[in-house]
Amino acid sequence: MSPSFGRGAMTNSWSDLKNSEVFLIAGSNCAENHPIAMKWINRAKEKGAKIIVVDPRFTRTAAKADIFAQIRPGTDIAYLGAIINYILNQKLYDEKYVLNYTNALLKISKDYKLDDGIFSGYNEKTRKYATTSWAYQLGPDNKPLKAESLEDPDCVFAKLKVHYSRYTFATAENISGIPAAKIKEIAEVFCQGKPGSILYALGMTQHTTGVQGIRAYAIIQLLLGNIGKAGGGINALRGEPNVQGSTDMANLVSNLPGYLPYPINTDKTLQDYLVRNGSFYEKHLVALLKAWYGANATKENDYGFNYLPKTNPSVNATMVKIFEMMNKGQFKLLFNVGSNSLVSIPDRKLVRSGLAKLDMLVVSDLFEIETAQFWREPGVNPADIKTEVIMFPAAFVYEKAGSMSNSSRWIQWKEAAIKPLGESKPDLDLLDHLFKKIRKLYEGSTDVKDAPILKARWDYGEGEPSALKVLQELSGYDETTGKLLPTIGDYLKAPIGTASTGCWIYAGVTGNGNLAARRKNDDPTGLGLFREWSFAWPGNVRILYNRASCDEAGRPVDAKRQLIWWDSAAKVWAGNDGADVVDKTKGPDTPEGKQSFRMNPEGVGRLFAATYMSGLPVAPPTDGLPPIGIRPGGLCVDGPLPEYYEPTESPSTNILHPKVSISPVALVVSTQLGKSEEYPHVLTTYGVVEHFCAGGITRNIPWLNEIMPEPFAEISKNLGEKIGVKEGDMVEVASARGKITVRALVTDRLQTYKVNGKDTETIGMPWSWGFASLSPGPSTNDLTIAALDPGAGTPEYKVCLVNIRRA
Repeated sequence: MSPSFGRGAMTNSWSDLKNSEVFLIAGSNCAENHPIAMKWINRAKEKGAKIIVVDPRFTRTAAKADIFAQIRPGTDIAYLGAIINYILNQKLYDEKYVLNYTNALLKISKDYKLDDGIFSGYNEKTRKYATTSWAYQLGPDNKPLKAESLEDPDCVFAKLKVHYSRYTFATAENISGIPAAKIKEIAEVFCQGKPGSILYALGMTQHTTGVQGIRAYAIIQLLLGNIGKAGGGINALRGEPNVQGSTDMANLVSNLPGYLPYPINTDKTLQDYLVRNGSFYEKHLVALLKAWYGANATKENDYGFNYLPKTNPSVNATMVKIFEMMNKGQFKLLFNVGSNSLVSIPDRKLVRSGLAKLDMLVVSDLFEIETAQFWREPGVNPADIKTEVIMFPAAFVYEKAGSMSNSSRWIQWKEAAIKPLGESKPDLDLLDHLFKKIRKLYEGSTDVKDAPILKARWDYGEGEPSALKVLQELSGYDETTGKLLPTIGDYLKAPIGTASTGCWIYAGVTGNGNLAARRKNDDPTGLGLFREWSFAWPGNVRILYNRASCDEAGRPVDAKRQLIWWDSAAKVWAGNDGADVVDKTKGPDTPEGKQSFRMNPEGVGRLFAATYMSGLPVAPPTDGLPPIGIRPGGLCVDGPLPEYYEPTESPSTNILHPKVSISPVALVVSTQLGKSEEYPHVLTTYGVVEHFCAGGITRNIPWLNEIMPEPFAEISKNLGEKIGVKEGDMVEVASARGKITVRALVTDRLQTYKVNGKDTETIGMPWSWGFASLSPGPSTNDLTIAALDPGAGTPEYKVCLVNIRRA
């Protein structure tokens, strides 16, 4: 649908949750892990909103639910598919919304098919899809052909109906363990509540089918007309205070800042890049290159395009894959900042052996975390380790200034509260010092490969660098005057090459003062928009796709929750929120004014993720170069529609297509895989309130260790009785990759359930421990599997097979 769905931003905001009539919380324990979300959910509940929680465990979030369903980990697409089937069969979809704001009527290629779990275009040798058969049927103008009605067998809507006709409530029960009647109840309650909001977190994403699970959410919300509306949307609950900011700044292998596609090894020129990605990205990429290289980025040198390193997409070097490559000797140096990889990466021995093959490891952190002292781990002989380890003492969050972008896309400025302790320094100071030292070492070099270092514009201040200067670079400058660009509109109007921005979606955040520092908490609309508190990207729009909150004539469809509207007298899109439209002066009767999802090439929401590039010329270019379109549609590498596949390790065969049980394109890095005969139980991992992520900070805080002193294995009373284990007994949990000994927590929070008629158990374990700190403990990631989503590279932390016995 847009970059934000792929990366996990909220379409709406934390405070907007109070506008919802019903919540589907699945893959999130927000009461414990995102308490701010729960604050606003509770406000909606006080006004009568219903809460549905789907989770493998009965959590504190579930305790607030009107409906709770226990699910087998990794089977969400099965029950979500049954809900989609129910919406289609019962005609519960919002027909006007579907017709006007989705690609439901667009015709799909006659070559497209799904056969026994395999989509058309599959190459068994490469285990990848060619996506040409997932395309639209095009007219003579290179635009998608549109069906006359939703009954046309070639249209997206018809394909959707056929695809999900197999997903009955009974089938979903046999796969997921949720009773059919409970799935139907979830479907009925969620479809009746308008608007409805879907909330998810890592419980949904950490699977080999994580991206497709979120796509299933998108299909449900588009069918129900819940996107672009107050109280609606798909809302990813990001854990850390700046994890949204990190993805905005390209903390992902496939992106540059602002979610620009990353250049690949076949992009020899900017022209090649634009042929592949469309002309839409030219302005933003050139503005980024101008931000980074200033006067050294000129039209004559392709704006420094070849200063950028290129990736090989066939390698797909996401984080877990990097450790696999490290084991093969591909890396000499690892700069490890803010990650305790030796605790947090699945199939942990990959990390341990990979670090030992480096020449140098640099760790920047508050404490000497496990990664920084991997050579001290019990069972490792330091004499065998040749890696030189250097520790940078990092400052804590309160000791540094800068901006943090939260799940709501709100960019919020903070000053340093106290000075850093001892010799510790903020990240910006460390990186600034390091870059300047490196550049001095390369001074005078004429080697082409050194040019990106020597030509970079690095001007964040002498002495201590200024975090505000960094935010101003992100916001953008008029390169002809050196002045800050006032708004995103001014940036978009600037001719290519005359403006710079380090992250185009942040354009305007400092254009009229530091808007990220605003703290006016007035809410005159009562809708929780708070438009003068900080600054939301893009352009301070608080609810994305809000054009879809209006009808075809530009009138709000929800009188209680009006976001924007077409002011026919002033001839402008006006309202309580900033209008998320192509052009605020283009009315609802214009092509631009009809577009509800302007970041998609079709201008509508994508029920079916089709291959499509808008704006391709009908005639070939006269210069003989390949044609450049405007914008490509976002693709999922594992299929244009979400299809159910079993986790890589599973207690069951896929009953939809037994011959293709697991995803045919999942990336399985682990070489040791378990079978259900030896490892009959499902392990799922999660966090606890007391310890944050890998525990590098919290396990060095005595009072938190006192509250939560050790890891444990949470099991049902049925399983405890079966293996002769009582509360507090020590148990050994083993997978094909390792075994650990922990204390047992025997609980009602987990229950035995049936999968295809067979009793099945889930074991839950927190993962925040390692061998170091004030509170050492066994690492659960000794057990987990390095199997990855083929698009996002996210590991399948939430499902693997284990056995358990008394220790």
